[in-house]
Amino acid sequence: MIQVTISIKETSNPSIIKFEADSFLTQYESFEFNNIDAAKSSPLAQQLFYLPFVKKVYISGNFIAIERYNIVEWSDVQQEVATQIESFINKGGIIIEENLIKTKKVPVTVYAESTPNPSVLKFVTNKKIVNSNYEFVSIDEAKFSPLASELFHFPFVKGVFLDENFVSITKYEVADWNDITLELREFIKSYIENGKVIILENAPEALQKTTKHVEDHFESLDDISKQIVNILEEYVKPAVASDGGNIEFKSYDPESKVVQVILQGACSGCPSSTFTLKSGIENMLKEMLKDKVSSVEAING
Repeated sequence: MIQVTISIKETSNPSIIKFEADSFLTQYESFEFNNIDAAKSSPLAQQLFYLPFVKKVYISGNFIAIERYNIVEWSDVQQEVATQIESFINKGGIIIEENLIKTKKVPVTVYAESTPNPSVLKFVTNKKIVNSNYEFVSIDEAKFSPLASELFHFPFVKGVFLDENFVSITKYEVADWNDITLELREFIKSYIENGKVIILENAPEALQKTTKHVEDHFESLDDISKQIVNILEEYVKPAVASDGGNIEFKSYDPESKVVQVILQGACSGCPSSTFTLKSGIENMLKEMLKDKVSSVEAING
């Protein structure tokens, strides 16, 4: 059984804390419970209501949000609650009864968005579909994603990139977006609405995408590399994600001062990616890290 890790996330409401898992807890549904009697369909929520300060439990996708009564402060109890949730799940405890999940179909909105890459279209959903990004360039690579595998059965699909709330699809030149966009949009919408699996449960571990893998890799980097990663995360990733792509740090050579990055999704092979890389990302790193960076290279795209 895959072990779930719970992390604590503050919210804008001081009475509410989110306990976020590194894998999905429900198949895209959301459930709200106001008391222990209303939580009969959720053994996890029932257990949480035995804590005297728990006022409301909300379970959705990859997190549990809890609203507290003002008899305690979250800072005093949040770690204990996180440990309790993690232990309950990892011992095989039931989060939501299956019969409730199956009777509830979730309406999903999917719309198509153009990207700077004419070969790539971005299909945006109103639901979080994955916890990390995944890129597949062949049906063999897509074995960890049933959704990507099915998309590759369309003869015009060349590549699939998944991120939190969107799917970027790369097409072969023989097809025209005007002829295939509606078909792809309806397929993705139906797939998610029917609660089908997007990413297999063992994929984050197998592909080293778990929170622990990411944190361990970051800690293994030198100080300059860590600074580069932080700059990419804060200033670059949001922009490229809005274009249907992703950028990941690959390496930094302290001798040559060359930074290598991986471009994914719409950024890979995009005609404007070289310009963006040189005039945008390279200039930013040179400015922020002064004489520590000489150039930025993409090892693909």
